[in-house]
Amino acid sequence: MDKKQLVDTKEKALRESGALNTHSVADPLFQDNDFFDPRDLVQVKYEMLRKVHKERQPISHVAASFGFSRPSFYQTMSDFKREGIAGLLPRKRGPRGGHKLTHEVVEFIEKFLAMDKPMSIPALLDEVEKRFGVRVHRRSLERARRRSEKKMPQILQKAKRRKPKTMT
Repeated sequence: MDKKQLVDTKEKALRESGALNTHSVADPLFQDNDFFDPRDLVQVKYEMLRKVHKERQPISHVAASFGFSRPSFYQTMSDFKREGIAGLLPRKRGPRGGHKLTHEVVEFIEKFLAMDKPMSIPALLDEVEKRFGVRVHRRSLERARRRSEKKMPQILQKAKRRKPKTMT
């Protein structure tokens, strides 16, 4: 495999893992050395932290030469102190999962939907807001219902597999 193919496969792997650096790196370490790859976000962040910590370079100068802002530097440093190298890996932003749809809210919704004459979705969303003080989007409610419908057959199967204990 020639060098160009090796470069292309690495770039593809970095892109797929979300670790492809899109910032312009002006630091000489990444200009003069084949080992240091300015496209590798984890390596760029680590070297940025190392340069400040070990070489005692000013944060504003180092952050700029690595293509980051000062606040981004401090966030990177905090992530690294908390999680080590894993903290330098990029992650998805935003909340994880339905943080408004707690177990209690979902049970409340399921109770209303199981009634003989269930109320409309907009009316149900209004009830959730009145009772729990959270506004839930219609699509969030629909996804939560699908998740609970998928779980229900699994719960029923597990219950059938359990044999009732007999008393002697």
